[in-house]
Amino acid sequence: MVNGRMVLERFPAGGPRGSWPAEEFAHARRLEGLAAEVVMDLATDMFLVIVRGDTAADAVA
Repeated sequence: MVNGRMVLERFPAGGPRGSWPAEEFAHARRLEGLAAEVVMDLATDMFLVIVRGDTAADAVA
């Protein structure tokens, strides 16, 4: 966990489907009750599915 955020999954930004796989993964986690969201990591050119704050701590437990 970094800065109160936990990365659940990483997806390459250069993929043929763009952010869709990341958005689909985040949607599935939201259906499970996690407040997952997609952010772009420019340094690695990856879409990250993250949870923030207390939700991140709950995801680890």
